[in-house]
Amino acid sequence: MKTLSVLVACTFAMVAATGADYVQAHETAGGGFAEAGGSASPELTAWAVLGLRATGSGVGSTTLSYLVAHEGDLTEVTDAELVAMAESALGKRPEALLARIRAAQKPSGRTGPNVNSTTWGILALRQAGEKALPKAVRYLVRAQRGSGGWGWSPGGAPDSNDTAAAVEALRSTGLRGAPIRRGLAYLSRLRNKDGGFELTPGRGSDTQSTAWAIQAFLAARKPVPKGAFAYLHRMRRADGSYRYSARYVTTPVWVTAQVLPALSRRPFPLPPSPSRAG
Repeated sequence: MKTLSVLVACTFAMVAATGADYVQAHETAGGGFAEAGGSASPELTAWAVLGLRATGSGVGSTTLSYLVAHEGDLTEVTDAELVAMAESALGKRPEALLARIRAAQKPSGRTGPNVNSTTWGILALRQAGEKALPKAVRYLVRAQRGSGGWGWSPGGAPDSNDTAAAVEALRSTGLRGAPIRRGLAYLSRLRNKDGGFELTPGRGSDTQSTAWAIQAFLAARKPVPKGAFAYLHRMRRADGSYRYSARYVTTPVWVTAQVLPALSRRPFPLPPSPSRAG
């Protein structure tokens, strides 16, 4: 049984490496990442960085410079939080972005306009090695819906992706207990017979939702539901990328980048990287 477990772990590691190769192949000359035939963006680049860093893979020497150069283009606070996480994962302290995140906190504790922006504010600060803003943590706990899930916006319908991210954010602060249990229970109700997880009830399994759910269970140090990794394995394409679902192939760089942390068993925030820049 032990030999079989080691074999399975090695198989998933090889799959993750192949996915990493696919993402790395979509780095542009300027250091950003782009979908095939598209233009680079700091948001997709940040996702690529997080996925690759989760696998232990590197990025080009100009990727960090690309992200820093585009900080002024980030109009949404969630984009600033995402890029801050990527820069931190590359070993740079994103002072300007962290200051923007702190300044976005409202008296209620909400960071930015939404529940989602509060979640990512916590993750960005924790990725940078900082303590989460206490009011933000309390707001996020209060934002949990009666179903146990979290939605994108205040009062909005919950979904698997926002719920999983909220669980990761709260666990990164050391929080345990009922909010985490209820969040995982909500995610479990979105698991389908194929082993995958869906975004919302009745939508059908998709790769990103499954990857997010896996990360949430890993963050909570709970067993990943049976069949979830197998579902991701079935979504892998010959070129190393991942399908969005059994029916659709879309934005494969983004989808694959979001799958890599789950395959590598790395919830957010990622382990700290050696410093590359001040």
